[in-house]
Amino acid sequence: MTAIQTNFPATFDLLKELTELSGISGHEEAIRARLIELLTPLTDDVRTDALGNVIALKRGTGGAGQPGGQKLMLAAHMDEIGLVVTKLDRGFLRFTSIGGINERVLPSQEVTVHGSVLSESKERRDLPGIVASRPPHVLPPASRKENIPSSELFVDVGLLPAELAETVSVGDVISIRRETIQLGKDKATGKAFDNRACLTALILALRQLQNVRHAWDIYAVATVQEEIGLRGAVTSTFGVAPDVGIALDVTFADQPGANGDETVAWDKGAAIGLGPNIHPKIHEKLVETAKSNEIPYLVEVVAGNSGTDAWAMQVTQAGIPTGLVSIPVRNMHTPGETIVLRDIERTARLLAAFAASLDGDTLENLRLE
Repeated sequence: MTAIQTNFPATFDLLKELTELSGISGHEEAIRARLIELLTPLTDDVRTDALGNVIALKRGTGGAGQPGGQKLMLAAHMDEIGLVVTKLDRGFLRFTSIGGINERVLPSQEVTVHGSVLSESKERRDLPGIVASRPPHVLPPASRKENIPSSELFVDVGLLPAELAETVSVGDVISIRRETIQLGKDKATGKAFDNRACLTALILALRQLQNVRHAWDIYAVATVQEEIGLRGAVTSTFGVAPDVGIALDVTFADQPGANGDETVAWDKGAAIGLGPNIHPKIHEKLVETAKSNEIPYLVEVVAGNSGTDAWAMQVTQAGIPTGLVSIPVRNMHTPGETIVLRDIERTARLLAAFAASLDGDTLENLRLE
């Protein structure tokens, strides 16, 4: 077997940069701006659509830019879960969640409050803060061992009520403040690996394709608002109208206490989805690509709604032959998501090899009898 080439330092550095940026669903400005910068030198055209999706086109050699030229769409969502201010309460901030955040891990989390009120210098301020609650000493005995509901939590940024009102208003978003760090020799932990890990793999794949001829046009799409309803996937897929779509997301990795039927092993490569949300021949071609290029992979059974952009891509317009490639992550939807860096690199290799394998016969071979 060919030795697997890894570049953990570069992979980790890119993952760290992307995960530490803010990009809560509907408020993806910071991550979107950086993705445009990263994708521009790797593709021929980069644009954003009305919803804020980033759509980067790398033209192929077979009918590139011509009517009828085949199009592959690789989509990974850029947004993350987070919080939003609902009330200014005597110098503290009350909040609710955007997306499926795990409320049990919120107490004592460091956060950044993205203030929208302009200061005297005409700049908006990001405020460091902490998610706090009443100390257990003043709680009723029956409540001291229970999880604290978010309605009883608040964010403290250390400002007096008048100062706070000059910087923050209802509707401002709050992101988790967490440094991405390396664990051991080949793992990393941090926030927003769902789905910045797949954006990392997508960028690495495009870098590999700089020296590879590919017939199909490749649309690398960073979608918005996946965490609150797959909205970016709906609009971007409709706009691109690809011949084939591959959704990239994370999936549940094995860990203590997890149901083995709902998780996959990590450090075994990308998980290739199989089920009604996935076109069977796209699944077969992904598996064939992994085998022929000696890329480790897993098969993940997805019995119904995958909960990913693939669910929206598959039924857009007249229907898109869609595949799903996922990277196993532990502790999903917490500030301590954990991943094997090697799995990101394996996913990138699979995407690049799959894109390069598409030719003039591919669409005919995808027909279902």
